[in-house]
Amino acid sequence: MPAKWARIWHERRPDVPLTLLKVPAAETPEVLRTGRADAGLVRLPVDRAVFSAIPLYTETTVVVVPRDHVATAADEVTLADLADEVVFHPLDDVLGWERPPGEPGFERPATTQDAVELVAAGVGLLYVPQSLARLFHRKDLTYRPVTDAPRSSVALSWPEEATTDLVEDFIGVVRGRTVNSTRGRRPQTPADQPERERRESSGRAAGQAGRSGQPGKTGKTARQTGGRASGRSGGQTQRGRSASARSTGRRGTGRPRRRS
Repeated sequence: MPAKWARIWHERRPDVPLTLLKVPAAETPEVLRTGRADAGLVRLPVDRAVFSAIPLYTETTVVVVPRDHVATAADEVTLADLADEVVFHPLDDVLGWERPPGEPGFERPATTQDAVELVAAGVGLLYVPQSLARLFHRKDLTYRPVTDAPRSSVALSWPEEATTDLVEDFIGVVRGRTVNSTRGRRPQTPADQPERERRESSGRAAGQAGRSGQPGKTGKTARQTGGRASGRSGGQTQRGRSASARSTGRRGTGRPRRRS
């Protein structure tokens, strides 16, 4: 998913580089708090006094086992199925339990990656969210879903006080909004528009009023607007002249001119 979001971002905002940082789950809040990243995918819960968060999805929990383990005979397992197994509980565990069911390992590995190495050595098993099982995949290991294990939810999070327009744009990418969607962005005021855009917007509105057939100053403004617009392209020049000609005809008395 992050790679997909980055691709969409580069398509929509090629002027603003987007860099993806790989950060241990436990360090993510500090990375966001210190401004090393503008937003991040984090494991819930987060400190709501500091961070805003949009829940994205809840991951399936799996057990990582050697490929020849008996658990691989089933498509999914329960905690009871593995009650007699040695289970490692890394210090950076993200599932939130005090101690996973099963026999505790001889030590608590410092990281999930270290725990995966111990599973590969054939001395225990490991419960993790499915994304971490994929991240630390090895050819000699596999995994199976655990139907009754606690699960980990993932959210897009950023410091509340650092909610910028660029952050809002990235939220739109993550939530699948179209490129023209303005939801979540501050509406643009006339003062935010460049002078040229304001002139063109005013000209288009005046031109529409003139075409509606209103007499007097409105018709005059429409002809003037058509003249200004005609400078943008050849096709618009022709249309501007035609409109002026029609307006001139309507302003006459309606009687044909007498030939001399």
